[in-house]
Amino acid sequence: MTAHPTAEWVVQQLRETFPDSDRHRYVILDRDAKFSREVVGFLKSSGIQAVRTSVRSPWQNGLAERWVGSARRDCIDHVIALDEAHVRRLAREYMASYHADRTHDGLGKDTPSGRAIEPEPGGAELVSLRRVGGLHHQYTWKVAA
Repeated sequence: MTAHPTAEWVVQQLRETFPDSDRHRYVILDRDAKFSREVVGFLKSSGIQAVRTSVRSPWQNGLAERWVGSARRDCIDHVIALDEAHVRRLAREYMASYHADRTHDGLGKDTPSGRAIEPEPGGAELVSLRRVGGLHHQYTWKVAA
């Protein structure tokens, strides 16, 4: 955390946030000067497309703010983080759950990564799979052996 972020600081934060950049496609940036050509160049070289909010459109920051709010309400507010590595692990698990398990109204009740509907097989038992350390669950069918 810093009171006066610079482009160099932002690039370092992005380097640490996206060590496996092949999994991420987009980053939404507002028009702040700290997101300079250097930052956009780093993202491009990492294979991540920088998407800027429109000029004089502060309401577009709501997309990012809404995700941050969801992450806080659904995960971070319920855990006492032990250290930075713990926070990073929680964030990775939450993002995986958010994209693979959590349905979204804007996607027609589908998940961002797409999840097939599982019809109930005859005689199956509904089981709960723990996600994010048990804060969230994915439900699936287990057929008796």
